Amino acid sequence: MSTLAPGRLGYLLRWLGLTLVALLVLQVMAVAVLGNWGEQAFVQLVLERLISQSPMALVGLLLVLFGSRLDHPDQPRTPLRWLVMAVAALLALALAVAVPLSITGDGALTAQADQALAAKRSQLEMARQQSKNPQVIEQLIRQAEQAGQVPPQASADQKLQAARGFIDRQLQQMEQQLKQEERASGVALNQRLYSGTATAVLMAVAFALVALAAVL
Repeated sequence: MSTLAPGRLGYLLRWLGLTLVALLVLQVMAVAVLGNWGEQAFVQLVLERLISQSPMALVGLLLVLFGSRLDHPDQPRTPLRWLVMAVAALLALALAVAVPLSITGDGALTAQADQALAAKRSQLEMARQQSKNPQVIEQLIRQAEQAGQVPPQASADQKLQAARGFIDRQLQQMEQQLKQEERASGVALNQRLYSGTATAVLMAVAFALVALAAVL
């Protein structure tokens, strides 16, 4: 089987690496050009795109560095290695800046989610209080009679039991929806924390190390 010559292999690694870095730029710019920087959700979307795609750029820079060292093992500081150092340092700085922005955004989004959940809990508690109101039960019975949902020959106890059964089902459905939203909020918070902030810290350190390795 034929193998690639060192020069061709280095050339291939460099272009593969630069392509991966270019893909990161394109992925981020595709969102950033929208320009809605005043909205916290938009800023978080840009940060999420930068953080999620940064491992691809890290691999790309490593490929470029390997290709350069393969072609020029005796030259410690070639122009291409300076380019790798500059790009890695820039990405390390961008991710370092993204960490406090991500934390601030997570706090704002968490506060919004907590407010929405608090409103849902208040609605559920209000519905529970209203379910104990005799006037509400009587109104439900009248509505059921007008809609033909209660047989005309049904007794008062049967009508009351049907109304309470309807209220209980509605309350149970509201409780299930609230629990689902609480679980979804918790999952989203953990995802932003570990897939966002923690990843940004690790990737900032990784790019800083690549920048140092490029010129050492």
